[in-house]
Amino acid sequence: MTEKHPLIEELQWRGLLQDLTPGTEAMLSHAPQTVYVGFDPTADSLHIGNLIPIMLLLHMQRNGHHPIALLGGATGRVGDPSGRTTERPLLSQEEIDHNVQCIGRQLGRFLDFDSARANPARLVNNHDWFGSMTFLDFIRDAGKHIPVSYMLAKDSVKSRLETGISFTEFCYQLIQGYDYLHLFRHYGCKLQMGGSDQWGNMMTGTEMIRRMDQGEAHALTAPLVTRSDGSKFGKSEGKNVWLDPARTSAYQFYQFWLNVADEDAHRLVGAYTLRDRNFIDQLKREHEQAPHERRLQRLLAEDLTTHVHGEEVLLQVQGASSILFGRDTADALQQLKPELLLDIMEGVPRFSVPKTSIESGRPLLALLVEDTTIFPSRGQAREMITAGGVSMNKHKIIDENEVVTQKNLLCGRFILVQKGKKNYYLIEAV
Repeated sequence: MTEKHPLIEELQWRGLLQDLTPGTEAMLSHAPQTVYVGFDPTADSLHIGNLIPIMLLLHMQRNGHHPIALLGGATGRVGDPSGRTTERPLLSQEEIDHNVQCIGRQLGRFLDFDSARANPARLVNNHDWFGSMTFLDFIRDAGKHIPVSYMLAKDSVKSRLETGISFTEFCYQLIQGYDYLHLFRHYGCKLQMGGSDQWGNMMTGTEMIRRMDQGEAHALTAPLVTRSDGSKFGKSEGKNVWLDPARTSAYQFYQFWLNVADEDAHRLVGAYTLRDRNFIDQLKREHEQAPHERRLQRLLAEDLTTHVHGEEVLLQVQGASSILFGRDTADALQQLKPELLLDIMEGVPRFSVPKTSIESGRPLLALLVEDTTIFPSRGQAREMITAGGVSMNKHKIIDENEVVTQKNLLCGRFILVQKGKKNYYLIEAV
């Protein structure tokens, strides 16, 4: 039995390998190869589902190969039908150009584009070769080489024949195939990688290279990431978990990974981190012995937040996370930025009070009962304060006659009230 290529074996145990064309391992063994993954700019941010093909590129670069990240400045105008039941909305060129710039910056947090290294990553945009190509040029030079019967056999097309597929989307596999041909000709690229839903498009590219240039090229896919129940992974409350903090805040991003189910964390920790096999196997054993400590989830949250947002932001969100779930957090609360405080308190009941009343000094009981509905009466508020069940900005209230002033405002505008162990309220002075 032929021994597996070490990199292919690593991708397999990490859960990053589903299919590859025959000969891929032999090709990777001969010399450093140029490999690519395409990213269509359908939004101005990538999401955590895109991290899987990014990790494929990252592993290739770490093993000496030359990664290309292809941005679909041209294909983004068409829309990939793969995995879709309806046609994508068409974007303007201005929207696509903006999205391309944003995604390019995000990729720089993972791949090393430094030209001083032996195998720097390369960023290319397929609008550079499609922008000046006419429709007649394309159908003459590329379209005649791929039979319609071949295109119709692709799952991305067959699944849409009954519900309807436009000619625009039908041609998408030719356009992606031509991308591969262009990279093969100009950069010597011999391996395309991506999610398993891209297999059909990849095969069109290898077929185009074979028919038009008598060349040999390969494809490698990773499984589409799902939860243990089979549902799509990468969404929180039905929304994508984005890499851009303007779409998914760093705190929400960190919390998403902390709250991943044990079974999912056990399965995905190899795919989403760069830790070696011995480290991960040991952490899995420790997790099984003490699952309540959520060691796998913490590794995912820490590694990915650092990669996407930076180490400084990780420290901020860890401090923020401890405010709700840790002890002795009053000092950490004082250091929070207002945006992060609002992220932490998302979903917490909020009240507004005039800032002038705080500046002149407002009795706490009036704030808890008359200015808000945290307590229905002064009597109930006094009773809970006496029992030690009320805190303001994480400081336990011991005096029912406490007066709230400007110095009590967090970030110059907020007061955090805790009633009992789990009930939080945010008061904003406006």
